[in-house]
Amino acid sequence: MDEKQPHPNARQRIDKWLFFTRMAKSRSIAQALVNSNNVRVNGELVPRPSFEVKPGDKVSLKLERRDLVLVVKAGGERRGPFEEARLLYDDLTPPPEEVKKLSLFEQAQRQPGSGRPTKKDRRAVDRLFGDFSDDAD
Repeated sequence: MDEKQPHPNARQRIDKWLFFTRMAKSRSIAQALVNSNNVRVNGELVPRPSFEVKPGDKVSLKLERRDLVLVVKAGGERRGPFEEARLLYDDLTPPPEEVKKLSLFEQAQRQPGSGRPTKKDRRAVDRLFGDFSDDAD
């Protein structure tokens, strides 16, 4: 076996693995991700950044706009380019759900009883119907 190749059953810290796979921009961000309870391995919450993962483990990440499901293929040696990092995991993330796009008309309409109109809304209504204030007494 080549000296640079990691051992197939080698374990690696989760924070390092997240950094090497480019899921986090720095190790400190990876540690914060783990400490904020956004990482699970094999369905179990990861208690600390020093938790070790091994090939075959299923890692679930909750990021700001998406949830990722990855399977560890190998541990990393360094944070390399995306093509190199992509070899460290299999992505099992389901495709994102389609979001219904609203037309401009649907976006502009307010739901009845959705609260008091804003000042801008009131001025627009006044311009539309004319100002019927009691100033003309």
